[in-house]
Amino acid sequence: MARRLFPGAWLRKPHSAQVRLSYVRIKYLFISWLVVFVGSWVMYVQYSTYTELCRGHDCRKIIIYLGIWGNLQSVIKCQMEEAAQLDFGTDPEPRKEIVLFDKPTRGTTVEKFKEMVYGLFKAKLGEQGNLSELVNLILSFADGNKDGRVSLPEAKSAWALLQLEEFLLMVILQDKEHTPKLMGFCGDLYVTERVEYTSLYGISLPWIIELLIPSGFRRSMDQWFTPSWPRKAKIAIGLLEFVEDIFHGPYGNFLMCDTSAKNLGYNEKYDLKMMDMRKIVPEINLKEIIKDRQCDSDLDCIYGTDCRTLCDQSKMRCTTEVIQPNLAKACQLLKDYLLRGAPSDIHEELEKQLYLCIALKVTANQMEMEHSLILNNLKTLLWKKISHTNDS
Repeated sequence: MARRLFPGAWLRKPHSAQVRLSYVRIKYLFISWLVVFVGSWVMYVQYSTYTELCRGHDCRKIIIYLGIWGNLQSVIKCQMEEAAQLDFGTDPEPRKEIVLFDKPTRGTTVEKFKEMVYGLFKAKLGEQGNLSELVNLILSFADGNKDGRVSLPEAKSAWALLQLEEFLLMVILQDKEHTPKLMGFCGDLYVTERVEYTSLYGISLPWIIELLIPSGFRRSMDQWFTPSWPRKAKIAIGLLEFVEDIFHGPYGNFLMCDTSAKNLGYNEKYDLKMMDMRKIVPEINLKEIIKDRQCDSDLDCIYGTDCRTLCDQSKMRCTTEVIQPNLAKACQLLKDYLLRGAPSDIHEELEKQLYLCIALKVTANQMEMEHSLILNNLKTLLWKKISHTNDS
C-alpha cells in the first residue's frame, strides 16, 4: 500500500543517489587532476635540475656553479691538443712551423689570421671605430692559457666563436658592467660568469601549464613575482645603461632584436646582466640581411621579434631603416614592470617619460637629441628615488 500511496518515493531516492554519485565523481576527478598536476610539477623540477642531462645552457650553469674553472682549463687544453692532432697528424714538424703566431720568422700565419679577423669585422661593423684595436683585443682573448702565444687550435676556437654575434658583442663590451664576464672558451663553446637570476621576472612554469594560462593572466602573474620596487628600479637603470652602451658606440650601433624578459637577468646585488645577446646585431649587418628581402606588407620585414622595417610597395622589398630605436623597445618592456608599485609622488612623471620613450621613432627629427634627453630623464628620475635606499 505504501508503494501505491507514495509512488514519488521511488523516484526521489534514485535521484538523490545520482546527485551524490555525480558529486563524488567530480570530487575524485578534481583530486585526480590535482595529483597529476602536483606530480607533473615535481617531475619537471627534478628533470630541470638533473645534472647528468647534456644540455648546453644547463651545463654552463653547472660548470660555473661548481667552480671548476681550473679543471675546465685542462679540458680546453686537452681538446685543443686533440684538434691539432686531428688536423695535422702525429708528425710534429708540420705543426712546428705554424703552431705559434707570435714568431714572424716562422712565416706570416699571424698576419694572415689578423687579416681574416679584420675582414670579418669590416663586413660586420663597417669602417666605424678602430678595427685594428679590436683585432688586438681578439688576439688577447684567443690566448686562452695566457702564455703570451696564440696556438693554431686557440686561433681556430677564436675564429669559430667570432661567427657568433653575441660573442663579438661580449668581447667589445667586456669592460661594461652589464655584460657577463667571459671565463673561457673552446671551439664554439664559451663560459661566462654565473648569474643568480636568469629572467626579469621571478617565476618559471612548465610548458604544459604555460599553454593553459591565458596571456593576460600570465602577465599579471609575472608582476606578482618581482623584486621590491627600488630593486626593480635599479635593474631598470641597468637596462637603460646597457642601451646607452650599444647606441653608437666606438664600433657602431647595435640593435636589440629580441627584448624579451627572458633575455635579461640580474645578480644578487640587483645589477642587470644580459643573459642572451644572440639577437643583438650590428646595424650595418642587419641592413645587409634585410635589404633584399621580398615583402607584401610590413609584417614581412621583421628580424627577430623586435627589429622592424617598412615594406616598399613600389619595389616589393624591405627598406633598411629600423623603425624603433633600442630605447623605445626597452621602455615598452619596462612599462608595466616599473609602473606597478611605483611611489605615488613619481608615478605620473614616470608614466609620462615611459610613454614618450615608447613613442620614439628612428626617422623622427632630432631623434638622437630626444633619445639622450629621455634616457637621462628616466635614469635621473629613478636614481633620485632609490639613491638613499639600501637597494641602491
